[in-house]
Amino acid sequence: MTRPMCILVTGGAGYIGSHTVLQLLLNGYSTVVVDNLDNSSEVAISRVRELAGDRGRNLSFHKMDIRDKPALEQLFASTKFDAVIHFAGLKAVGESVQKPLMYYNNNIVGTITLLEVMAAYGCKKLVFSSSATVYGWPKELPCTEEFPLSAANPYGRTKLMIEEMCRDVYASDPEWKFVLLRYFNPVGAHPSGRIGEDPHGIPNNLMPFIQHVAVGRQPALKVFGTDYSTKDGTGVRDYIHVVDLADGHTAALAKLSDPKIGCEVYNLGTGKGTSVLEMVSAFEKASGKKIPLIKTARRPGDAEIVYASTTKAERELNWKAKYGIEEMCRDQWNWASRNPYGYQTEAKKLGA
Repeated sequence: MTRPMCILVTGGAGYIGSHTVLQLLLNGYSTVVVDNLDNSSEVAISRVRELAGDRGRNLSFHKMDIRDKPALEQLFASTKFDAVIHFAGLKAVGESVQKPLMYYNNNIVGTITLLEVMAAYGCKKLVFSSSATVYGWPKELPCTEEFPLSAANPYGRTKLMIEEMCRDVYASDPEWKFVLLRYFNPVGAHPSGRIGEDPHGIPNNLMPFIQHVAVGRQPALKVFGTDYSTKDGTGVRDYIHVVDLADGHTAALAKLSDPKIGCEVYNLGTGKGTSVLEMVSAFEKASGKKIPLIKTARRPGDAEIVYASTTKAERELNWKAKYGIEEMCRDQWNWASRNPYGYQTEAKKLGA
């Protein structure tokens, strides 16, 4: 028996991280999660373990901040990692504008520490969780990986800087292999309803906000901008089911064993745009709930229409999104209706 490949997942208790860890386990990988639980819950890890059945024993968890170099070194000294998937980072655009240094410290310093420790222990394969925010306000559509890069806020700049760091590290040492994944708008939840998105505080993104309104945690949804030149006046985004996104990471890991890969970037989206009002309507249909709306002015920094070209990922990763907005809304509502307060209820029971 050959040992299963062992993957370190930073930020693996978070929304996209937990779904990816589950897919890794189901695909036969052994996974070690590190997470400082700043915007996530250890309950997600125990539920992933439960969903993975027998393969749940291949999951271990360490509460750790990746900026804690001695702790990270200790982990690398005790475990031989075949590759790293790097999700750990702060991700709220608005907060990054108010607290830029916190974002630079957490996201940039964290990644530098991680790359230094990986190099020291000879683990030179990384899948990085980047973002479509690196396209700024795209002048053409769909966004292809060759588009000029610019970020409109500190959060986006941290993603862009980390991408550049990866390109520079690869240029300095071609033993490294990087796959940079630019996500569009992840939504939905695992079909079991056991894991999903559970943002602390007031949500920043559309879907979790709709979810909060549907379960009575917020009175109404604010729609920022109804005068865009789109089909119904509201902003258009490329929403992707989180399970499709998780599958994109297992495809990216497989790509790291391609001897020709150096530092490659791929968009993960559906290639289709959906407006805010279309998403609200699909969610109302899936949940049977009316979502009250407050129509308000555009938010500064919001682009009008953004959606991905997914040709490169389809061709080179052999990956394509399978789910549409009906499934995204169905699974999001299944998670929300079973867990109206996310993981908090169970975390309180555990005294966390």
